[in-house]
Amino acid sequence: MEDDGEWVLVRSPAEKDLWTPSLVEEEEESSRPLKVTFSGPAKHWTDAIPIGNGRLGAMVWGGVASETLQLNEDTLWTGNPGNYTNPKAPEVLTEVRKLVDDGKYVEATEAAVKLSGEASAVYQPLGDINLEFGDSHLKYDEETYSRELDLDTATARIHYSVGDVEYTREHFSSYPNQVIVTKISASKPGSLSFTVSLGSKLQHNSNVNGNKQIILQGSCPGNPNGILFSAVLDLQISNGSGAIHVLDDNKLRVEDSDWAVLLLVASSSFDGPFTKPSDSKRDPISESLTALNSIRNFSYSDLYAYHLDDYQNLFHRVSLQLSKSSKNNLGDKTLEAKKRMTNLNIKGSDDAFVSTADRVKSFKTDEDPSFVELLFQYGRYLLISCSRVGTQVANLQGIWSKDLYPPWDGAQHLNINLQMNYWPSLPCNLRECQEPLFDYTSSLSINGSKTAKVNYEASGWVVHQVSDIWAKTSPDRGQAVWALWPMGGAWICTHLWEHFTYTMDKDFLKNKAYPLLEGCTSFLLDWLIEGRGGYLETNPSTSPEHMFIAPDGKQASVSYSSTMDISIIKEVFSAILSAAEILGKTQDALVGKVREAQSRLPPTKIAKDGSIMEWAQDFEDPDVHHRHVSHLFGLYPGHTITVEKTPYLSKAVDYTLVKRGEEGPGWSTTWKTALWARLHNSQHAYSMVKHLIDLVDPDHESDFEGGLYANLFTAHPPFQIDANFGFSAAVAEMLVQSTVKDLYFLPALPRVKWANGCVKGLKARGGVTVNICWKEGDLHEVGLWSKDHNTTKILHYSGSTVIANISSGRIYTFNRQLKCLRTTYL
Repeated sequence: MEDDGEWVLVRSPAEKDLWTPSLVEEEEESSRPLKVTFSGPAKHWTDAIPIGNGRLGAMVWGGVASETLQLNEDTLWTGNPGNYTNPKAPEVLTEVRKLVDDGKYVEATEAAVKLSGEASAVYQPLGDINLEFGDSHLKYDEETYSRELDLDTATARIHYSVGDVEYTREHFSSYPNQVIVTKISASKPGSLSFTVSLGSKLQHNSNVNGNKQIILQGSCPGNPNGILFSAVLDLQISNGSGAIHVLDDNKLRVEDSDWAVLLLVASSSFDGPFTKPSDSKRDPISESLTALNSIRNFSYSDLYAYHLDDYQNLFHRVSLQLSKSSKNNLGDKTLEAKKRMTNLNIKGSDDAFVSTADRVKSFKTDEDPSFVELLFQYGRYLLISCSRVGTQVANLQGIWSKDLYPPWDGAQHLNINLQMNYWPSLPCNLRECQEPLFDYTSSLSINGSKTAKVNYEASGWVVHQVSDIWAKTSPDRGQAVWALWPMGGAWICTHLWEHFTYTMDKDFLKNKAYPLLEGCTSFLLDWLIEGRGGYLETNPSTSPEHMFIAPDGKQASVSYSSTMDISIIKEVFSAILSAAEILGKTQDALVGKVREAQSRLPPTKIAKDGSIMEWAQDFEDPDVHHRHVSHLFGLYPGHTITVEKTPYLSKAVDYTLVKRGEEGPGWSTTWKTALWARLHNSQHAYSMVKHLIDLVDPDHESDFEGGLYANLFTAHPPFQIDANFGFSAAVAEMLVQSTVKDLYFLPALPRVKWANGCVKGLKARGGVTVNICWKEGDLHEVGLWSKDHNTTKILHYSGSTVIANISSGRIYTFNRQLKCLRTTYL
């Protein structure tokens, strides 16, 4: 409490600040603002700034005379709960299996289309906040314009001058108060005038409520009835100056105010994946008005303080500083100093402003390490902004979409994309952000049990390649090459086990993870059938979205026991056996069946050219540079291939990656980055980092594979958010790798490109927090702690190995030789 009796919020130290290395150099401690900056208003959607609270998102364009905040709410989807079963599937399954057994892969591929289902539902945009400032703002001074996203505060800011008046806008999306907040202010009293309205591409109507609110209500397409939604915009202006007028019953006009605050709340009638919209009892308008009423006594400063406290509790857990060698010549140091000025937004007399887009362009030549820091933290920012406790799972575009028909429906794709969305959640210290994935998995298991029983006459539960808000579990509509892939649920289940290995949370393992693992495992045991050479096999089987040349010279996609199928099954079987050991379930009948089946799974095989075989037979590959690297799952994110235990397979993976090449969409690039990191190959891992950092021209997207847009969204193209998350996870993998027992420091560090650096707050398996500083490419010091339990870790660095006993509540500092220098209390 302060002297005047007012309570003030005092935060605990951020997790990244709990450990400090000795002899910290100025380089490591220098402040580098994490900002995505723009030189002008957005011209394309991928120039706009994304903000979000997990559920409510906005894209801030930063227009001057006219401004748009394009809005999303994560439960707005087309359709209704579906019937994800096909009673005719068992007969077709028998037909396809017979064709595969007879080596008729082309015919099997054609017949397998009859196993496909219906298309997924489609993610929908909420609408727009439209702001009109009038013709006077067309005369703004372009030299004064700035637009930025501050990752440290999750705030978008726009600043410009018209004459002698400076205008500032601030936007943030608050998770604790579930509101998008905008403050617009002018430097001179009475200088702010504008008109605000709400619109939507969906069927809707809007009207003014009283004299300071606009209510938007509408519906998503459904059959017959879709999800209902509402948004309410509340307008507040400075006391004692200005006025609000109603225009056309659907707009509000602010005249001659000092400042204005806009609050946007939204709700829908979505009541879970198993309730039809027509049966929902939820009232979106009532819920939106209630949400507004709950914050009506909060000032802008109050809302901003609650937002910062919530967001920074997550974001400030991890810091990363990277720099080149200090042995550079004077010219290099001068260039580095100028970049530092740019990062600080200090404009010296000879130093022009450099936008983030320009930094992307220049990376091919300057390879600025601080840009890697920014892109790494941007991935963490986006995950916090689109996936929080109680929200929907992050979809193909997170929560941000402007289209009624977004690419690939904006739907969750489970053959890489959804999983990659959550790759950084554990190593990058955002475990809570993964909770929507587990809630979603629970819903999938319910529908998936029906699909498994009817379609495949199997127990347990199954999910295929694409899903949606209704937890669709049946195959997608279309060709077998993408639709027939019943391993989506199994891959998600590996995240359940990984969550335990990072957190060591036995309650989570017992109550959440194990029941889902049991159901998934039951399906896999039934899906496996007697196969060739005494092995169990999956039949039919595809390698996601990839064809092969059948013996008759024609292309096919359906065969048996693709390497990815077997790799995922091995991972799930290993997880449930380990979980059973921890939970005392080793005598359960299911566990016994898993042990027996595990020993009969086919091994990962090496092709005659030295690469990892993608299919059970060494088929010719018609597209050796294909975007998917599914057959390398066992190395990453799996664990059945390791440099230490399977060097011959690791060598084959190395050759496979070289053969596959660097080209591919953003998510392919970041997956390859992580794979090279697992191989401890810093040169190739860094090459893939550099490959991603390529500025995409939205007007000529088809000329690009992968890359970054001006707002740092990653491109397939078009925009897919998965590679943003994959990048953060891959960088973490370059710096720290772990098993429950082992910790590997700087296993894929680019020792020249990132010669000096410090990372704090990363998480490792076994419940350990890891902090590392290095100088001139060599380890300087490591800080480790475990908050909740004692553990023993085997530490690895540059050929040295040390066993360390870590007691809970203590911070241990180790030097380059992995000798413990000191311990302190948390």
